[in-house]
Amino acid sequence: MSNTGISATATAVVVACDEGTRALLIGLLRLNHIWVDGEADGVVHGLELVRNRRPAFLITDAGLTDGSWEALVAGARGILPTVRVVLVGSTSNPPTPASNPAQRPDVVLLRPFRLSQFAEALIPGETKRTGIDSGG
Repeated sequence: MSNTGISATATAVVVACDEGTRALLIGLLRLNHIWVDGEADGVVHGLELVRNRRPAFLITDAGLTDGSWEALVAGARGILPTVRVVLVGSTSNPPTPASNPAQRPDVVLLRPFRLSQFAEALIPGETKRTGIDSGG
């Protein structure tokens, strides 16, 4: 385990409809020494990856090709309750996390965000929404 509390063998699944967004998120994870074990553009494939790969992290954009980020988070938590969920959304149309903790991401990052904010979002125990209380 590193001094940030993140396991040296931690893996992630990235879900976003836009290939460029997925590439950016994968690059940020690699900068933080987290292996990306799979990527998807929607809920169905994203949940399949969570079920089969059992990642420590689920990094998802609010925009998905099929389904909603809410369904993805709820489904992922149903499969793997310990998965740390980071939701990336737009400042112009910020996602509103559900009141049910099983459907709520651990952290919401609003674009544009700083590299340090992304790194902080990966640290276990940190639960927040950048600039706005996540209700968690």
